[in-house]
Formats: sequence, C-alpha cells, structure tokens
Amino acid sequence: YFRNEGSLTSTIRTLLFFTALMITLPVGLYFSSKAYIFEGTLGMSNRDSYFYAAIVAVVTVHVVLAMFVYVAWSEGTRQWREGKQD
Repeated sequence: YFRNEGSLTSTIRTLLFFTALMITLPVGLYFSSKAYIFEGTLGMSNRDSYFYAAIVAVVTVHVVLAMFVYVAWSEGTRQWREGKQD
C-alpha cells in the first residue's frame, strides 16, 4: 500500500513539473527569442520575428513532450521491475 502511495506522489510531482515546464518554457522562449535574438541580434522585422519565434516555441513544446514521455516511460519501467521482484 505505501509503495503505491509513494509512486503516486512521484507521478504527480513529475506531472506537475512538466506541466510547469510546458507553460513557462515555450512562452518565455517565444518572447525572449523574438525580442533579443531575432529583432535585437539579427535585426529582423517585427513580422518575421513573430514567425521564427513561433517556430522556437513549437520546437520547445515538442522537446518538453519528448522529455516527459522519456521520464514517464523510464519511471514506469522502473516501477514494473520493482513490482516484479516481489
């Protein structure tokens, strides 16, 4: 019983961590890359910088999702192995 409760807590923490990453990272990278990289450093127009910053945000979403799937898969495999040893 206690082992399942600990795994549930671990799962919820992992989910909340990746939820926070999914919200903050793409939005933060969108605005910071638009302002500092594309408009500031590269001197792009406002219209072009929107497009490229959106690409950065979409790639970031995919990276965070891939990281979540990897962590969830490895955590599930570890819990499955621990359960099999009993």
